[in-house]
Amino acid sequence: MIRILSVDDHPLLREGIAALVNAESDMKLVVAATNGQDAIEKFRLHRPDVTLMDLQMPAMNGIDAIIGIRSEFPDARIIILTTYKGDVQVLRALKAGARGYVLKGHVRRELLDTIRAVHAGQKRIPSEVAAELAEHATDEALTSREIDVLRLIAAGNANKEIAAQLSIGEEAVKGHVTHILARLGANDRTHAVTIGLKRGIIDL
Repeated sequence: MIRILSVDDHPLLREGIAALVNAESDMKLVVAATNGQDAIEKFRLHRPDVTLMDLQMPAMNGIDAIIGIRSEFPDARIIILTTYKGDVQVLRALKAGARGYVLKGHVRRELLDTIRAVHAGQKRIPSEVAAELAEHATDEALTSREIDVLRLIAAGNANKEIAAQLSIGEEAVKGHVTHILARLGANDRTHAVTIGLKRGIIDL
């Protein structure tokens, strides 16, 4: 019997997964959590065989929860269950130790097979997510400061406001913006924000 922990802040999704999993003869949902912090505590208590982890949650996100769980339980088998297929987001999750990735739109088609595969020690990434990873494999990544700048642009700040918030000069901000546009292949600031959101570099 594959014992499963489901982590998601949406009750409807948790109910849907419970129904799907509990209908199978070889798996059972043993516990559910509503955020990353809750997930770490429930994992300690129940030691599930496979954990289904959402990425965007209040209090603590999925990636920080994976890092937290795997620092205590390095063999934890965790599958990301998310609406995001952005390559940067996927890469962060895989580096944190996720072994599978399922898009929420494909739950009925892919979740059960992915649970069985990950439980058997395999890794599973959907082809469209793998294609997204491959497309950007050689891209130059943004620096952490450039990500800060992009996040502030997304929040509607002008260069002067960004400079004040990051305690740097306005010329430095302009330099960062130029680098961001070049690295993302963006036409302008709005386009850069759109790309940043799509690839999971930033979230709102």
